[in-house]
Amino acid sequence: MDHELPITLLHWTLSILPIAALLIMMVFLGWSGSLSGGISLAMAFVIALILFDAPWLTTAIGLGKGAWDAFFILLVVWPALLIYQVAEKAGAFKAIRQGIEQYSQNYLFLVLSLGWVFASILQGIAGFGAPIAIVTPLLIGIGVKPFMAIAIALIGHAWGKMFGTLGVGWLATINVVDIENQALTLIYHGILLWIPNLLGGFFICFLFAKWKGVRAAWSFVLVVSLIQGGGQMVLMQVNPALSNFLSATLSLGAVLLFSRFKAYREKDEELEEASAILKSSDGDEKEAKMGLHEAFMPYYVLCLLSIAMLGVPALLELLEQWEFGFSVPETSTGYGYTVEGEETYSPIAPLTHPGLYLFISSLFGYFWYKSKGHYKHVQEKEKTSPIIAISKGTASEATGASLAIIAFLTMANVMGQAGMTSVLGLGIAAVSSPLVYAGLANLIGIAGAYITSSNTSSNVLFSPLHASVAESMDGLKLEQVIASQSAGGAVGNVIAPANIILGTSTANIGKEETQKIYKPTLIFLAICAAIFSACGILFYLLF
Repeated sequence: MDHELPITLLHWTLSILPIAALLIMMVFLGWSGSLSGGISLAMAFVIALILFDAPWLTTAIGLGKGAWDAFFILLVVWPALLIYQVAEKAGAFKAIRQGIEQYSQNYLFLVLSLGWVFASILQGIAGFGAPIAIVTPLLIGIGVKPFMAIAIALIGHAWGKMFGTLGVGWLATINVVDIENQALTLIYHGILLWIPNLLGGFFICFLFAKWKGVRAAWSFVLVVSLIQGGGQMVLMQVNPALSNFLSATLSLGAVLLFSRFKAYREKDEELEEASAILKSSDGDEKEAKMGLHEAFMPYYVLCLLSIAMLGVPALLELLEQWEFGFSVPETSTGYGYTVEGEETYSPIAPLTHPGLYLFISSLFGYFWYKSKGHYKHVQEKEKTSPIIAISKGTASEATGASLAIIAFLTMANVMGQAGMTSVLGLGIAAVSSPLVYAGLANLIGIAGAYITSSNTSSNVLFSPLHASVAESMDGLKLEQVIASQSAGGAVGNVIAPANIILGTSTANIGKEETQKIYKPTLIFLAICAAIFSACGILFYLLF
C-alpha cells in the first residue's frame, strides 16, 4: 500500500462517523433506511471530498460502483418480494402453517428446522439474501412474530456466510491476498465458524423460551451443529467450495430423525406458554384451501432449480461463462491512495444469479396457484386482477427497500474509493500490538460486513490490509488474522442494514418493529465477537 493517508485520531473519527450515524439513526432513532442511508451517504461524500482530498471523479466512481453493487442485491430483493406476494395473495402461508403442523406440532422444533437448518441450506447453495427473503415469511407463516422471524433468519444462517454460495467468500479472499498455508487457514476458519453455528442454534432456543427452550432442544442443537459446523471443518479440507452446502444439507437428516421422537413431534403447551416470540393464534381460523405440498410448490421449484444449476460443477462453469459488467478506471486521491481499475467490475452472471431462480419460481407459483383457483378471493375482495394486486404489493415494498440499499452501498464504495475504510483498519493497527491486533481483527471484519452487507466484500476490502499489517508485525500470522476477519464478516451480517431492509420488506413491518430486530442480533453479535477475540488471542499465544 503506497499512500500517505493521514492516520490521525481526527481522520479515524471522521471515517467512522457515517457508519456510527447510520447505526444511531436506524437503531436508536428509528428512522427509515432510505433516510438514514441518504444522510450517511451525504456525510461520507463530503468527508471524502474535503478531508480525504478525493477528486470528484473518484467519488463519482464510488457512487457508480455502489449503485452496481446495489443492483446485484436488488436482483434478489425484487423477485423475493414478488414470490412473497404471489404466495401471500394465494393464502399459501396459512396453508403452510396448518400443513406443517401435521408433521410436528412442536413449534421450537419447527422454528429450528426452518430458521436454522433450512436457512443454512439456502445459504449454502444460493446466498445473497435468499435465506432471509425465503425463511422470514415461512417463519411468520407458522406463527412467529415478524421482527423475531427476521432476527432468527439472520442469526440462523450467519455461520454459512463465508463458505456458503459455493464458497464465493473464500474464493474471493484467496484472489486478493496470497495465503501461503491455505490448509492451516481453513482449519482456523473451521474452528471459528463453528462458534456462531453452535451458538446460533442455542441462541434461537433461548429466543424462543429462554432457558426452557435450551433445555428442550439441546440434544437436537448439538447433533445438528456437529453435522454442520464439524462437517464444514472437515469437508473444507477436501473441497472448500462445497463444504458449507454439503454439511448444511446433511443436517436435514437430523431433522428427519428427530421428528420421529415424541418430544420433538408433539405439541409442548408449557413451552409455548413460556415463548415470547409466537403470535396468539386465532381459534376461529378457517381451514386453508390447499395442502402443505401444494402451498410449498414454488419453494420446491426454487430449491430444485438452485441445486440443479448451482450444485453441478460442470454446469455451473458453463452457466458462469455468460456475464456482464462495466470497466472502471484507476482512481487516486490527493494523499496518493490508489484504487486499481478493473476491466470488468463485479460482473453479474445472470444464469447463476439466485434472483433468476426466484423470478422463475414466482412465475411458476402464480400460474400454479391460479390453476388451482386460489386467486378467486382476491378478485372478489380487492375488485382487481391478481396480477395487479401482486404488482402493487411488490412495488409498494420494493421502493423504500431499493432506495435504502442503494444508499448503503454507495456510501460503502465512496468510503472505499477515498481511503476512509483503510484509515479505519490502519488506525487500529497503528495503536495495537500484535497480540491486541490478533484480538481485534474480527471487529474489522464486522465493520466491513456492516458497511457492505457482504462477508465477501468485507474480505475483499480488508484482507490486503491484514496482509500488510501481518508483514509489519513480528509473530502475527496472516492465516489467523484472515480467519478472524472472515468470522467477523460472517456474523457482522446480522446487523447489516441491507439485510435488515430485505427482511423487513418481505415481512412488511414498520419502524417500531424494525428497531426490535437489533436487540437480539446485537446481543448475538457481541457474544460472537467476544469469543472470536478470545480465540484470536489464544491462537496468537499458542501457535
